Amino acid sequence: MASAAAFYDVDGTLIRSNIVHAFAWYARHQPTLTGSAWKSAKVALSIPLFLAADKLSRKAFNRLFYGYYKGEPEDRLVVLASQLFDDVIKPSLFPRAPDLIAESRRAGLRQVIVSGGLDFTVRPLAEHLGVDDFIANSLEFENGYATGHLGKPFVAGASKAVIMRDYAARHGIDLAASYAYSDSYSDYPMLAVVGHPTAVNPDFRLRTVARSYDWPVIDLN
Repeated sequence: MASAAAFYDVDGTLIRSNIVHAFAWYARHQPTLTGSAWKSAKVALSIPLFLAADKLSRKAFNRLFYGYYKGEPEDRLVVLASQLFDDVIKPSLFPRAPDLIAESRRAGLRQVIVSGGLDFTVRPLAEHLGVDDFIANSLEFENGYATGHLGKPFVAGASKAVIMRDYAARHGIDLAASYAYSDSYSDYPMLAVVGHPTAVNPDFRLRTVARSYDWPVIDLN
């Protein structure tokens, strides 16, 4: 008999912060003051570009954004991920997010995070929340340094639905009996692929869709 799962987006759904906040933190924690100032200024000046790309598509935004990691040492990114979690991610956790996961776990659902964030930044959150599994983007590295490109599968937008189908097939999960949670209209495919979609802290477009389909809408504040 197939089991069921609960799939969670992260940025805006479980936490207030996002991948830009994570990169900005890394930018401020460069080995030298000059490097920190340069990286931080680069992030600030790129905000309008990020916003424009995000309006085009989440996939376009992620491909543009992760190019800014080019040249970052792999060992430094991984080692500092726990401090990033303590400084940025943990304080931004929505107050009711742990309760949502705990209630879902008591219902016997497999807990799975599906995030467009990077695996080494998502892992501490997954461990903190005690979820069963997480799926996230991964940077490509060459000779210990980031190339600025993402590995496959690319986790964003419509590809999340494909990833969830593949995951369900491998783990014997019935998607029709499963749940999904997200805040963004860009994750409509992720929500539509399960039998029990829920809009969490939704943006305007997702709230409109949720009302049209009579999906539950919850606020984790």
